[in-house]
Amino acid sequence: MRRREVITLLGGAATWPFAARAQQAAIPVIGFLDSRSPETLADRLRAFRQGLKETGYVDGENSTIVYRWADNQLDRLPQLAAELVHRQVAVIASSGGLPPALAAKAATATIPIVFLAADDPVQRGLVATLARPGGNLTGINFFNNELGAKQLGLLHELKPAIANVAVLVNPANANSADITKDVDAAARSFGLQTQVVHASTNRQIDAAFATIVPGRADALFVAGDPFFNARRVQLALMAGRHAIPAIYSGREYVEAGGLMSYGSDIVDAYRQLGAYAGRVLKGEKPMTMPVMQPTKFELVINAQTARMLSLTVPLSLVSRADEVIE
Repeated sequence: MRRREVITLLGGAATWPFAARAQQAAIPVIGFLDSRSPETLADRLRAFRQGLKETGYVDGENSTIVYRWADNQLDRLPQLAAELVHRQVAVIASSGGLPPALAAKAATATIPIVFLAADDPVQRGLVATLARPGGNLTGINFFNNELGAKQLGLLHELKPAIANVAVLVNPANANSADITKDVDAAARSFGLQTQVVHASTNRQIDAAFATIVPGRADALFVAGDPFFNARRVQLALMAGRHAIPAIYSGREYVEAGGLMSYGSDIVDAYRQLGAYAGRVLKGEKPMTMPVMQPTKFELVINAQTARMLSLTVPLSLVSRADEVIE
């Protein structure tokens, strides 16, 4: 081989690492920030990746998802958000309530953020308006925290004899006061008394049920909350142990053994979150992407749990249910 050819070959070889790095850098990185841990979110994460796929992005092929989990320690969220910013991710997807979205917003004013939250994003300062967010945030806003009257009505329809309802709320949730107020007003319209109990840790859930016993509370209303969702098995087991009919905000509680749920399709909301993240990767700006809201709401009933509680589910409820779990 001639000397000039060898030099040219070696010179080309020297550029290989740079070309490889350039190709790697071209693969967008998606930061995923959540207040919980991933163990109970398999279906939701699958839906998030499906939404990304619908917009042309497949994790591990032409995109990479970097996860940051706070494990229900909300004070860790600012540090975790800062790590994603330092990683220079292309977009941050936040879920698990308002705190992750606020932490992401505080960490960056330039990296696009798509959020999934039940709070009013305008009232909480995330966006200017739902139609035109106006900054670097947009996302999916679902209404589970605003469905108290509907949920209480379904619970009353299932068991008309109830008179006292325990309302379980997480005081760490920014919406807890509004939820309590709305549920109390709805309860009065049905002639029901409410007993508010608080829990923000596993131990406090156990302590709350020590006060929710037959004779003091005829039924249980579990407010929508990311922490409660992560503890849905514990909640379903405790409600069954104390023989208290309960209503929840999503089907995952009922799949875990809870009695009944009514709320937006949260798994589909995660698919929408992934699709919104994908649209941002394609170049759309959050400031012009309207905050999406759910159009599908589900009523799910666990017939086996109803039988265990000696409850007969009215045909009027069965006919309206999206799913009855046998």
